[in-house]
Amino acid sequence: MAFSHFPIIELDTIDSTNNYAMQLIDANKAQQGLTIVAQNQVAGKGQRGKSWLDSPGQSLLMSIIVLPQGEISSQFVFNASIAVAVANVLQKFVPAGIHIKWPNDIIINDKKAGGILIENVLRGSRWTHSVIGLGLNVKQEAFHSSLPYATSLKIATGTGTDIAKLRDDIREYIIQAVLSPLPPEKTMAQYNDLLYKRNRKQSFRDVHAKWDASILSAHKDGTLEVQLNDGSKVFYQHGQVIWDWGG
Repeated sequence: MAFSHFPIIELDTIDSTNNYAMQLIDANKAQQGLTIVAQNQVAGKGQRGKSWLDSPGQSLLMSIIVLPQGEISSQFVFNASIAVAVANVLQKFVPAGIHIKWPNDIIINDKKAGGILIENVLRGSRWTHSVIGLGLNVKQEAFHSSLPYATSLKIATGTGTDIAKLRDDIREYIIQAVLSPLPPEKTMAQYNDLLYKRNRKQSFRDVHAKWDASILSAHKDGTLEVQLNDGSKVFYQHGQVIWDWGG
């Protein structure tokens, strides 16, 4: 399948490629596969209102507008398919070091290299559009001491990567996942195969305490199943607990 007919808007500096994409949708100027890329974002968006910081010209900053085929109830499976698509491309560079940290951070060799933010548009009860935002560290060779768990493709591979070629490869895999979705069970199986820290202990915390739990699997509803030290199994919703990078 040829993907060259899906247009790309290339920008130097923007507040957020996701914001730009949303403005196009609001103005009825969006179409399947329309992609916005930027050299620099001054107000990049992360999960749950967090900011995404980038170094100009060193990151892949991209938002893709797509027309989902499923129901809004299948939102997490859709998200999982996108994360798997990105991970599959990156495995070409780091075959054994790519994972997905629940729900959608991209991990290379136990450090965060990028994140995916998907924003959905509902009109009535219809799920009409999704904006798939990706921020990926590509060419950075070092990070500030305040970001001890950050990494990039350059750090992981020791070689340079053509950001435009990487963009095109990832975009192709993402659009393919949207246009030809796999059955939910297969998507979740692929996602869980890539799930970071699966069957290993991880520290979590909230405003009251910190504890360890063994990560078991993610489910179609977006919950993360873990096993506590007493043997009991619980399910976390995204935002309910904080992932403690130090443990």
